[in-house]
Amino acid sequence: MSDVRPFLPFARPEIGDAEIAEVVDTLRSGWLTTGPKAKRFEDDFSAFLGDPKLHSLAVNSATAGLHLALEALGIGPGDEVITTTHTFTATAEVVRYLGADVKLVDIDPKTLCIDPNAIESAIGPKTKAIIPVHYGGLAADMVAILEIARRHGLGVVEDAAHALPATCGGKLVGTLGSDATVFSFYANKTITTGEGGMVVSHDEKLVKRMKTMRLHGMSRDAFDRFTATVPSWYYEIVAPGFKYNLTDIAAAIGIHQLRRAEEFQQKRQAIAESYAHALAGLPLLLPPGPPAGDLHSWHLYAVRLADDASLSRDAFIEALFAAGIGCSVHYIPLHLQPYWRDRYGLAAAQFPHSQHAFEGLVSLPIYTSLSEADVARVAAAAGAALCG
Repeated sequence: MSDVRPFLPFARPEIGDAEIAEVVDTLRSGWLTTGPKAKRFEDDFSAFLGDPKLHSLAVNSATAGLHLALEALGIGPGDEVITTTHTFTATAEVVRYLGADVKLVDIDPKTLCIDPNAIESAIGPKTKAIIPVHYGGLAADMVAILEIARRHGLGVVEDAAHALPATCGGKLVGTLGSDATVFSFYANKTITTGEGGMVVSHDEKLVKRMKTMRLHGMSRDAFDRFTATVPSWYYEIVAPGFKYNLTDIAAAIGIHQLRRAEEFQQKRQAIAESYAHALAGLPLLLPPGPPAGDLHSWHLYAVRLADDASLSRDAFIEALFAAGIGCSVHYIPLHLQPYWRDRYGLAAAQFPHSQHAFEGLVSLPIYTSLSEADVARVAAAAGAALCG
């Protein structure tokens, strides 16, 4: 008999009445684009991170945030930026937006985060910055990475798309001392605004440049001009900027999602713990937890098929799909993607840890409304596929 239970999607946002009410209030306010709600979201985000010297800048995607941060650091043609091959293309493509080149390096096979030793080995005369990625919500080894950056005079922009509210050394990602940290609020992230992101930095000069470039290189943004109590129509274009601002409609969702970030993390952690128990004994390598005293945001629950598993990764995904369970792969490494492979002459043998991980990787559903029964269903389907 076929399984007629509802399909379990890979990801599903949790939107409550407070988010809906705030969006309705925004629609009725007459201010839909970047305005008071976006400013409130920025202020709330800095307060959430608990660092009074931290500035937050709302943007329309994490990709935009990464681009703004690198541009503000002065990255340009002739420069090189080091990042991991084991990421989504956005991490690297922003470097090319600026005419600079990307140097891809391998990962730590245990954490799937960028390997600090590989960073050190890749540094050359053109290297200007490092973009570490906090894979799946587990913080990269930022102590080692920041020490490398300090010794070599390199900028650091953290791709923290997965990492709210993860910690490293007891400190929230975003407060660790890099030049900038960029979070994502895409629909499947740990909190969402549908589309959106946040850049945070301690560097006032960097933030000023990013704020200018966020909206066409204007010396004053629309909210500042249109809410002034005296005529203030005048502005200047001081640079050829971008269109990267976050709308108040999106920020209205984010205001209330942020208030639930800790609750959401606790729910995801409980699901991860349930998976660890339910999947024990199967030929799978389960994702590592955080170091003692730290938090994993559990954006992903990415398992790896053991080398002696009875079927391939692709066949495993097909079996889960046939059982009504959605899953994904994070990621198809950049060294396998035609653009990056061909531009830099890359081969899988250069990235053995990322390549080996990719060949067995499957991201299982993990979202806040996933029930214990859902976890048991996923585990049962995984067991049937691997051991049936």
